[in-house]
Amino acid sequence: MASRCTTFPPPLATPSRHLSRQCESSLSWARTFSSTQDSLLSSSHALLFARANFQGNHCMPSAIRCTTGTVVATNLGPGTPVRPTSILVVGATGTLGRQVVRKALDEGYDVRCLVRPRPAPADFLRDWGATVVNADLSKPETIPATLVGIHTVIDCATGRPEEPIRTVDWEGKVALIQCAKAMGIQKYVFYSIHNCDKHPEVPLMEIKHCTEKFLQDSGLTYIVIRLCGFMQGLIGQYAVPILEEKSVWGTDAPTRIAYMDTQDIARLTFIALRNEKINNKLTTFAGPRAWTTQEVITLCERLAGQDANVTTVPVSVLRFTRQLTRFFQWTNDVADRLAFSEVLSSNTVFSVPMTETYDQLGVEAKDIVTLEKYLQDYFTNILKKLKDLKAQSKQTDIYF
Repeated sequence: MASRCTTFPPPLATPSRHLSRQCESSLSWARTFSSTQDSLLSSSHALLFARANFQGNHCMPSAIRCTTGTVVATNLGPGTPVRPTSILVVGATGTLGRQVVRKALDEGYDVRCLVRPRPAPADFLRDWGATVVNADLSKPETIPATLVGIHTVIDCATGRPEEPIRTVDWEGKVALIQCAKAMGIQKYVFYSIHNCDKHPEVPLMEIKHCTEKFLQDSGLTYIVIRLCGFMQGLIGQYAVPILEEKSVWGTDAPTRIAYMDTQDIARLTFIALRNEKINNKLTTFAGPRAWTTQEVITLCERLAGQDANVTTVPVSVLRFTRQLTRFFQWTNDVADRLAFSEVLSSNTVFSVPMTETYDQLGVEAKDIVTLEKYLQDYFTNILKKLKDLKAQSKQTDIYF
């Protein structure tokens, strides 16, 4: 027997009596429960599960699906005009966020960065010329003050590995979109994942898709940009372990990913931001070519001038591990991330033709950095530094 439950996003807290706009929203999540654990493991069409509900010692996993309601904002009067150049970057310290901040500052925007309070302050953002404000998407009452005087929100945020996916990537985003609508934000840019609508079994991808729909129904002017993968992530995953002669982890699946330099993503974002034809549309940014894991490793080996110590993890192992961890409440978030890894390790292609997008944005394909060029620049620089350090080390051994 299937059961359903409906939950609602946390209400937006009004920070003071001076906030003259209120917002309401509703969103229902339908959860279909498996009747038995055996049917969950045996069904080839079984969905992955975002949360676990325990009854005694038994876990009944649930698959997340969503339908969206409408965000309604009541404006009591015209607000103070804001400059179109005033933007708020959410997730400004991340791999993509920091490139968005740098590009915005280079192009003359007034940049405010929403950063969670942390022991090590984001001083580098201030050094670049941005304004840093402390707030936390998991605490909705901290959001409104960050939006005062802002024209455009660029949302690069994602949850930390150690926290539940839903906390920031769903509940926090709902609160942010609610508040942006209530406070009259003129444009909202949201980064999503390519093909997220085709993988409802993966919690992170389903949440991204639900957020897209929630934003589309909000009434805000928006741009949704789906991404395939970052070139920057390959440095820690492959380049550094090869140089340090450590194990490189891969899978036996022929998945192809069109990685893109985050600097190019930031550049195309601001071109799209100024193009009214992109408003209220979904677009995908992909790199010039889609690569398999083995092709990336081979490229790194050639550029590094040494072989990689590759440890291959079969997709079947990932699948078994993901299913096993679903039966223990404390491993739910691990299983969520394994689910995402399994999709990336399946026979899929994370890429789209970019010709039409380039034409629409007025961009030349030759101006987009290729993975070969990106990794070549990295290895050239790092190997030169290692060579210099080795030479300096030898010089210190000479005594007179």
